[in-house]
This record gives sequence, structure tokens and C-alpha cells, in this order.
Amino acid sequence: MSVEVTASCHCGATAVRATLPNGLADASRCTCSFCKRRQAAAVTATTASVVVTKGADNLQLYSWGTGTAKHYFCKTCGIYLYHQRRSDPAQCGINLGCIKGVDTWEHDPIPWTDGVNHPSDRK
Repeated sequence: MSVEVTASCHCGATAVRATLPNGLADASRCTCSFCKRRQAAAVTATTASVVVTKGADNLQLYSWGTGTAKHYFCKTCGIYLYHQRRSDPAQCGINLGCIKGVDTWEHDPIPWTDGVNHPSDRK
């Protein structure tokens, strides 16, 4: 069931609106070198649906390696808001903890996806 959500950082300086094709059902965490440190669960949004509704100039981009994954953080409070996925750039991960009205602990256990053995890393 598709759901439209609003997500914002801790200080409220940045916010996005996005459509989640699977609702909150696909919440997961990733084991890649970056995500395992961040530990934030994310839900899938279509990249085309993600609209920055507040503070676009306050979002900081972090990208490394292939540059395909693009992680966006609030410059003020440092909270990770969303990222464009390396595994499928047509998808974004929205930080479950930033979505208005969502209590992350109600979604436990949240599964892990294998980001360490990414298909792009195989020769």
C-alpha cells in the first residue's frame, strides 16, 4: 500500500515529502561500511517522489566510492534525512526515525540488507 510521508531532521531546518510504494513494511538497515556506522533504519521511496519541502540549502551531501549513493544530512543538527540508493538510484531510503508520527521501536526487529557484498563491487 503506497503512502505519502513527511520527514524532518531533529532541529526542523530540513524536511522532505516522499511516496513509499510499500508503506513502512520494508524498513531495513544496511551492512555497508557507511550504514553500519549510521545504524538508521530506512524505508523505500521512489526518487522521483522525494521533494525537499524545507531547507534545501541546509542539506549537506555525502557521497564516496562510486558516487552513486547520495546521503543527505542537516547541516545544523547532523541528522541523516534520506539517501539515493546505490543498489537502485530510482529509489531513495527515507530515515524511518525522521518520519512524522513513526515510532521506530514499533517496527523491531528491523532486518539488515547485505551492503558489504554489493553487486557493483564484484568483478
